[in-house]
Amino acid sequence: MSLEELRKKINAIDEKIVSILNERAKISLEIGKNKLENNQSIYAPHREKEVLDRIKEMNQGPMTSESLEAVYREIMSSSLSLEKPLKISYLGTEGSFTHMAANKKFGSQVCYVPCNSILEVFHKVEHGECDYGVVPIENSVEGAVTHTFDILVDSDLKICAQTTLKVEQHLLSKENLKDIKTIYSNPQSFGQCRIWLAENLPEAGQIWVASNTEAAQKAAKQRYSAAIASSLAAKVYDVPIIRSNIQDMEHNMTRFFIIAKQDVPMTGNDKTSIIFSIKDKVGALHDMLVPFRDLNINLTKIESRPSKKKAWDYYFFVDFLGHREDKKVKQALDRLEGLCKYLKIAGSYPATEA
Repeated sequence: MSLEELRKKINAIDEKIVSILNERAKISLEIGKNKLENNQSIYAPHREKEVLDRIKEMNQGPMTSESLEAVYREIMSSSLSLEKPLKISYLGTEGSFTHMAANKKFGSQVCYVPCNSILEVFHKVEHGECDYGVVPIENSVEGAVTHTFDILVDSDLKICAQTTLKVEQHLLSKENLKDIKTIYSNPQSFGQCRIWLAENLPEAGQIWVASNTEAAQKAAKQRYSAAIASSLAAKVYDVPIIRSNIQDMEHNMTRFFIIAKQDVPMTGNDKTSIIFSIKDKVGALHDMLVPFRDLNINLTKIESRPSKKKAWDYYFFVDFLGHREDKKVKQALDRLEGLCKYLKIAGSYPATEA
């Protein structure tokens, strides 16, 4: 078959795709109307998971499942914008890692609202200025983002979904490497690139700023300076990448929470996050964990934070597999509530980290 004939076949398929996508969009409009009439959330993480799982099951190639997922992210993003214009708050400015994570989760067809702090992300959602917020919770190299944990203790918002992002740190500068005297970045990024910086720029001064995007902006304007930031920040602020992937560990991942006012129903593969404080007695923490062992519930994370209310008083953050509505989970939480001083379910959400 000639090239021209192959292109005609592609054109005919494109006509069908456009028609089918618009047919799908019309149904999405009806779904959005139904949700609003019944006071339901527009974004449904459980439905998102169902659609993406089904697409992967149907896929027989040659397109990879990852490629199809990227296409469907944008299709679903367009559907969300048709059902109701969504506003998503996120930490940092355009080009930050949290902005990239938000894009990965919600696609390009929603409105993104940058925030200067994690607290501001929460406030935007709490006050109804945004529908959802995206905040970092932990990094595989540097550990927990403690400020997010601290705000979750007092916030009424729920964790409704999660996503992970592979963090690739790049050195951005308009200078040659040998001429760099000052490097801007946030503490987490400096921590993730310690070895590379010690070997390649041991004499350069390191200046902490609030975000990598702020670092990129400074590197764009100041002579003999550089920034550690994302490839998106390099593009947005027009600062060349002079060294790629300078993070010390190849598998550098950051996990993000999507926060909202409403809970989400079960999907059959869920995770729950809880916060509790313990009574001051010997073996108290052990006693808190016994119900999960007895009911064969898998704990995936435990983190402690000072309560800031009394010296040596702590909150514990625990992730485990299962949904708050699962029978065994309910039993464990009922037992836990009778043992601890304070218990809060921060959210149950799909366990997938797409």
